[in-house]
Amino acid sequence: MASKAVSKVAKHVIPLSQKQTLESTGFWDRVRRVFAVDPNRSSGIPLNPYYRNPTPGALDPLGYDDPVTLPAGDIADNPYWKRDARRAYPKLSFVNQGDAVALLSVGNAAAPKQELIGDAGAKKLVAVAEEGQSGGLAAYFEKNTTAMAAHDVLVGGLPPLPSGERKKADGNWEAYQYNLTEENAYPEK
Repeated sequence: MASKAVSKVAKHVIPLSQKQTLESTGFWDRVRRVFAVDPNRSSGIPLNPYYRNPTPGALDPLGYDDPVTLPAGDIADNPYWKRDARRAYPKLSFVNQGDAVALLSVGNAAAPKQELIGDAGAKKLVAVAEEGQSGGLAAYFEKNTTAMAAHDVLVGGLPPLPSGERKKADGNWEAYQYNLTEENAYPEK
């Protein structure tokens, strides 16, 4: 059975002279055939004229222009953080004093304090932003001493507390005490 399979394969063997690979010649070819497991197996090294097109050294290295694509090829305005899509760096957002004054006096789209319609509303927003940039929060609070401004920023007339702090009945401050329940704590023993 095995001899039939070998005879079928032997019919389809291509002689070395027809293979487009680099082979030894003369004395060294006879030595290779004596020691080779399969004398008809090629070396596997392709011939340059057939598989290397253009051949090495055929093209002038100075005649080749590397294609430049924009914006990737622009070295000056292409920092790594802009093209690094894997990390998606968070973008920082800032609220300056002008923005804070505008939010306190006019409000925002979710909770407007004044009705701003048309050109009058746009002019009001520009005026409030310029006022906030020039004077800041201090000038806004000096001008608006009403309880409404203090109600927006302060909690009970005082600035907001850090997270977890509270005032005891005797007037002292204490941090929030975290107490473990019995099932979450280690036993007393």
